[in-house]
Amino acid sequence: MSSSTKSASKGGKKAAPKAPPRRKKSAKKSAAALASPAARRKGVEQLARLLDIMARLRRPGDGCPWDLEQTIDTIKPNLIEEAYEALDAMESGNREHLTEELGDLLLQIVFQSQIAAQEGSFNFADVAQGISEKLIRRHPHIFGDVKVANSKEVLRNWDAIKKTEKKARISALDGIPKHVPPLHRAYQMQKLAARVNFDWSDIADVFKKLEEEIGELKDAIARKNRKHVVEEIGDLLFSVVNVARFMKVDPAYALELTNAKFIRRFRIVEDEIVASGRRMKDCTLAEMDAIWDKIRAADKAADQKR
Repeated sequence: MSSSTKSASKGGKKAAPKAPPRRKKSAKKSAAALASPAARRKGVEQLARLLDIMARLRRPGDGCPWDLEQTIDTIKPNLIEEAYEALDAMESGNREHLTEELGDLLLQIVFQSQIAAQEGSFNFADVAQGISEKLIRRHPHIFGDVKVANSKEVLRNWDAIKKTEKKARISALDGIPKHVPPLHRAYQMQKLAARVNFDWSDIADVFKKLEEEIGELKDAIARKNRKHVVEEIGDLLFSVVNVARFMKVDPAYALELTNAKFIRRFRIVEDEIVASGRRMKDCTLAEMDAIWDKIRAADKAADQKR
C-alpha cells in the first residue's frame, strides 16, 4: 500500500502492537506449479481471507476508524495511484515488487466492493460474477461453437458482442472514459476510428501528416498567434501518437522511457558539475551540453554492445 493510502501518524507514547511477520520469500516455483489447479485453489482461499480481513476492518463498532471513515469517493485517488505503481513495477522487471503492487491494486477493488456492499449497492461476488460472465460471452470460440482463424477475428467478434451488450452508441468514439489521460485518450480514439476504416493506409502518409503539422506550428509561431500555437501543438502531439499507434507502441510508455532517460542523464550532469566544485547556474549551456553529449555517446556505445 502506498504511503498516502493510510496515515501512519500516532499520538501519545503507547507502543504499537507487533505486526504479524512478513511472509517469507518462497522458493522459486515452476510455471506449471504456479498455474496448477492446486495453486488456483490456494488463490481462492487467499482471496476469501482478504475479503474477511476487509470486512473485519470495516465492521461497525469495532473496526478500524480510518477504514470506516472511507467512502468510494475518498479512496478513488488511491486506485489510480496504485495502478501507476503497478505499472512502475512492471517496467522495472522486478516480479517480487510487481507481486506486492498487484496486491495493493487488488486491495482497492476489495475495499470499494466492501464499501458498496455496506451501502447495499453490490459486493465483490457481483464484481467477480460480472467479469466472469463477460469473459465467457466474449469468447464464444472457447466456450461456444464459434470458429476463428486468428486473433483479428477474435477482436472482431469481441467488438460485435460488446455492441449487443451496451446501449446503442451514436459514435464509434463513444465509451472512452473521460478520466483517461489525454495521451492515452488520443491513442484510444485513433484505435476506435481505425476499426471503422477511418485511418491512413500506410505509415508514409502518417509521416506526411506529421510534417504538415510541424509546418503549421512553425507558421503559427511566426505569426505570434498564441491561440493557434496551442492548437497546432495539440495537432502535432496527436500526429505523433498516430505514428506510435502505427508502430504498435504505447505512446505513454515510450514517453515515460524518455522521461526516465532524461532524469538519469540530467542527474549525471548535476553530479559531474558538483564534483568539479561548481553549481549548475554557474555553468554555460555549452559546458552542460558537452557533458550531456558525452553521456549520450556512452549510452549509444553501450546499446551497440547489446
